[in-house]
Amino acid sequence: MTQPKSVHSRLLLGQHQRKHMRRAEHAGWDPKLRQEKPLDLLHRAEKGRVPKLIQLKHERMAVSPFAFFRGAVPVMAYDLSLGANTEILNQICGDAHVRNLGAFAALDGRINFDINDFDETVRAPFEWDVKRMATSLILAGRDAGIRDGQSFAAAAAMLERYRESIHLFAHMPLLEAARFQVHRLGDVTPIAEILRAAERATPMHNLTALTVPNAGAKPPAPARVFKAEPPVLTPVSDADRNAVLAALPAYLESLQPERRHLFERYTFLDVCFKVVGTGSVGLRDYCLYLQGNGERDPLFLQIKEEAASAYTPYLGDAAPHPVHQGRRTVEGERAMQFQSDPFLGWTQIDGRDYMVRQLNDHKASINLATLKSASLLAYAEVCGELLARGHARSGDATVLAGYLGQSDRFDQAVLKYAEAYADQTEADWKLLKKAKA
Repeated sequence: MTQPKSVHSRLLLGQHQRKHMRRAEHAGWDPKLRQEKPLDLLHRAEKGRVPKLIQLKHERMAVSPFAFFRGAVPVMAYDLSLGANTEILNQICGDAHVRNLGAFAALDGRINFDINDFDETVRAPFEWDVKRMATSLILAGRDAGIRDGQSFAAAAAMLERYRESIHLFAHMPLLEAARFQVHRLGDVTPIAEILRAAERATPMHNLTALTVPNAGAKPPAPARVFKAEPPVLTPVSDADRNAVLAALPAYLESLQPERRHLFERYTFLDVCFKVVGTGSVGLRDYCLYLQGNGERDPLFLQIKEEAASAYTPYLGDAAPHPVHQGRRTVEGERAMQFQSDPFLGWTQIDGRDYMVRQLNDHKASINLATLKSASLLAYAEVCGELLARGHARSGDATVLAGYLGQSDRFDQAVLKYAEAYADQTEADWKLLKKAKA
């Protein structure tokens, strides 16, 4: 799709793409189109992971339909590929759902709230993110015991705010749109709670949570080392430890020079293997414990294996295939976020691609157990606004505005899709539960 320059021509381009997919067509979900079984798709995506952790992944997915949804990106990616799409390619998060927004610390010390998980990021049709986010709101509402009518209202509010925000960004000066911040976050109850939790997640708090005194240690041995709490935290072999350390020079090359200088002032103390998330369980994930100016200056880094995005098999030549999956993740994150982790980078270990970022530094996300209908509605609006900002930063808000239009036709169609796909997710979850029985 050739990109015109003028605002008017870009609006017309967006409107023209309705010929490829009418807005009303987004309502369609027909499980009869499937030629693959959902559990087969999951098993195929899990090849190459640590075998002994696959069962743990399925146990976490079996907790609820929303937990299944979090771990089942390969299923939804396949399902989204079965129908038409707008052919409006954008950098997408790829795993847009309510728990993939959260707080984290920026280099200037402020706590940011934004989309913060980009394992599946890729250039793909923008609506795939929107549909996944809308579906997640319905499933998260059900998980929290909120009535469907109120969960549907939250998804509708997200879609309306997304569309309105895209139009706002389309009419802003480009630099203003790139710098846009959501200033009312502290007034939204669930987000205010997340920000308070993030304030408490200090490096010293993490030091206590992740490490223990190194009994009998004498210099130069570190005074503290990682806890052993299998399977979540596990000591590594000397060979794995050496392989992780050998990957740091390549990681340094991926950092900006001033951040490289900052990192080089830290001293390595310990490394462990850590199990994280739901969809990521089974991928190799290492944590580094480093120290800056003394024992009260810890830094924890996560070195996380990155597989190819689950959407890649369905994009053909429409989007470039990266040669390094860690770099794909990092560059997608930098493209969509207002500010990114100062230590965000990539490396390789034993031929596998990894992304590197800080671990648990002022990080927090929503607690579904305490979610109420009114707070879900307010949270959903922020989800729509931040998703729109990410798409506007990494794509063309004017083309998107041309496609979406001013009416709620797109919103209503996606809402119907989200309701149907939430029901489909529940059916797929039951298949997993049955397979485990």
